[in-house]
Amino acid sequence: MRSGITLIILGHLNFILGAIVHGTVLRHVANPERTVTSEYTTANVISVGSGLLSITAGIVAILVSQNLLKAALHWALLCVSLLNCLLSAACSVGLALAVSLTVASRGHRLIVGCNSSALPADARAAIATNDCPFNTTRIYDTALALWFPSMVMAAVEAVLSGRCCVVSLILRGIGPCADTYIRQQLEEEMATKEVASEDRHKQELCQLLAVADGAPA
Repeated sequence: MRSGITLIILGHLNFILGAIVHGTVLRHVANPERTVTSEYTTANVISVGSGLLSITAGIVAILVSQNLLKAALHWALLCVSLLNCLLSAACSVGLALAVSLTVASRGHRLIVGCNSSALPADARAAIATNDCPFNTTRIYDTALALWFPSMVMAAVEAVLSGRCCVVSLILRGIGPCADTYIRQQLEEEMATKEVASEDRHKQELCQLLAVADGAPA
């Protein structure tokens, strides 16, 4: 359950960061006539998709934790977590590539969408012209500040999804620790149900005693 909740939180954060990157960076540098910025757009699309899939994987993981005996949920968790693991790993690698290209070119790739004929070698240098539709002195720092946490969260999503994938295999009896893990989970589930049942009986008994005490002699 903890892995599922963490995946949901990270998925929402990654989706929000992807939307912010699109609104503050990519809408300026994306240009159909220029193929030099295609890696940025691809990495951002994968990041958004990874965020949405992480949310789905987290929801399925929580459902599995509450229904350990349902085989359909086991297979659903296996498929979703495996796909999300691959997509999150690809997202992390793609963002690392985007960061590397940006740092290597000192942000020059981020300002290719500017119409100015005198682009500076450093994106943080001011352009003395009104032809550029965005602030070139901030786009470099903004992009890196958003890409780094998104890259780290994508890597964490890949690890958690891989863990969920392994757990789903164990629940289906696949793996050296399958029998021990299943037995432990079933014992914990039975203990939780017994405690809940005892609490319910105590509440019913207290209600009956209260009614009996209030009844006229």
